[in-house]
Amino acid sequence: MDIKEYFARISYRGSYDKPDLETLTEIFQHHIQAVPFENLSIHCGESIELDLAATYDKIVRKKRGGWCMENNHLLSWALKTLGYNVTLLAANVYVPEHDMYAADMDHLLLKVVLHDKSYIVDGGFGMAYQLWQPMELISGKDQPQMPGIFRFLEENGTWYLEKVKRKQYVPNQSDNASHNVDKEVCRRIYLFTLQPRDIEEFRASNLHLQTAPDSLFVTKSICSLQTADGVRALIGWKLTEIKYNYKDNMDLVEIRILADEEIEKTLKKKFNITLDKKLVPINTSRLSLF
Repeated sequence: MDIKEYFARISYRGSYDKPDLETLTEIFQHHIQAVPFENLSIHCGESIELDLAATYDKIVRKKRGGWCMENNHLLSWALKTLGYNVTLLAANVYVPEHDMYAADMDHLLLKVVLHDKSYIVDGGFGMAYQLWQPMELISGKDQPQMPGIFRFLEENGTWYLEKVKRKQYVPNQSDNASHNVDKEVCRRIYLFTLQPRDIEEFRASNLHLQTAPDSLFVTKSICSLQTADGVRALIGWKLTEIKYNYKDNMDLVEIRILADEEIEKTLKKKFNITLDKKLVPINTSRLSLF
């Protein structure tokens, strides 16, 4: 594995001789705008492995994306290679349809310590809840970013991440009634503790998420990528493109339903992904990811 090959994959041409916050932020932003959050392997007959070399080959050489345990595992390797103090953490993702957090850890994120300050770096959540910058680990402080206002809340050693959402303007509202009335102002994202983790601890979750019949990742084929001013996502046959803060603290949401024959070229054009095997799109869960 070669850090310069990774930099070429994410189109990063900046300096990396100083492991500081500015360099961390630049590398992180290049990663999330180059490497999609996606679970397409599940829906084209492939398995998702946690071996770092396999993840590197998939994302860097085959120019694919991955989910949290791939994206953040690779990102942790890159940051450690550059001299950053990186710790793997585990989170339990909030499930809106059940109004509760997952019972078991199902998300991998990173803690980076710089000059005695701790930051959460998470390049593997995707969609409209993807962080765009490292977040300082401070409870109760609003941290505005391009996607919206994020904040942490801490209670008895458990940390909660939430996002304050903007209103959404959807020109073609008839395509998705769930966007029409959005009463949710603040959305919980996940909870976590600062207990250090090893990648081996995620093997059970990695297997469960790609095989359990009720897993979100089994019931939805997902590919999302952050853009210069928003995010785009292909879920099943539905292509959603969001432009953040389009006007008056409002996000522009454009939705289009694709035909089967448009899927392959859309993955290439919008996400720079070419699959080795044929994708079978699926979207049987009613849970909205926006």
